[in-house]
Amino acid sequence: MPIRFRIRWIPLVATVIVAALGVSLGQWQTRRGDEKEAIQAKMQARQAAPVIALTGAAQVDIAQAEFRHVKIRGEFVQNWATYLENRPYNGVPGFYVLMPFKIAGAEPASAVLVERGWAPRDANDRTRLPSVQTAAGEVEIEGVIRSDAGHLLQLGAAEALRPGAIMQNLDIAAYARASGLQLAPFVIEQSSAMKDGLVRDWPAPSLGIERHRGYAVQWYALALMAVIFFVVTGFRSGKK
Repeated sequence: MPIRFRIRWIPLVATVIVAALGVSLGQWQTRRGDEKEAIQAKMQARQAAPVIALTGAAQVDIAQAEFRHVKIRGEFVQNWATYLENRPYNGVPGFYVLMPFKIAGAEPASAVLVERGWAPRDANDRTRLPSVQTAAGEVEIEGVIRSDAGHLLQLGAAEALRPGAIMQNLDIAAYARASGLQLAPFVIEQSSAMKDGLVRDWPAPSLGIERHRGYAVQWYALALMAVIFFVVTGFRSGKK
C-alpha cells in the first residue's frame, strides 16, 4: 500500500504561522539571553577592577561606573536615617538602612546615599525602627556603586519623606528635595565592616539569563510540535 501525504491548506497556513511565531520569539529570547550574558560579563569585569577613590559625584559616569568598588571619606548625616522595607534576609523580614553621606572636601558640597546594611524588623511592632549605631565624625567606607536601590511593587501611597521614614522604594530626587542635600544620582552599597550591627551580605543582581534560555527552548519546541503535528495528520489523512 503506497504511503500518501495529503496537504490541507488551512492546517498548512496555521502551521506556518505558529512555526514562524515560535522561531521568531525563540530567537528574540535567545538574543535577550545573549545581551544579559554580556551585561553579566561587564559587571564581573567592573567588580574585578581597581577600587575608585570617590571625591565627588561629578567624577562618576554611572553608565561606566556602576558595580565598581569605591572608597569614600566623609561623614554620615545622622539625623536623616531612612529605611527601605520588604527587604528580607534568609527569609527574615527586615529593612535596608539608608543614610546620606557627606563627601569630604567635595566642591560644591555634595552627598551620596549609602545603603549601610540590613537590620531585622520587629515582628510585634512593624513601625518600630531598628537601633543602629552610627560613627560620629569623618570616616572612610568602601562599597559598590549602584544606579538605584532596586524597585519593588508599590502598594498604597508612599509615606512622606522625612527622617526615620519607612519607604518601599527610593526616589533620589525626592530625597534630595526633602533633605535639602545635594545628592549624587546613585547609591553606594556599603561593604566595609563597621561596628553597627548591620548585615552587609548584599544579594547579587538577578539578570534572568536562565529564564530567557528556558523561554527560548519553549518557543522552539512549540514551532517543532506544530510542524510534527502537521506532518502526522497529513499522513493520517492520506491513508484515509
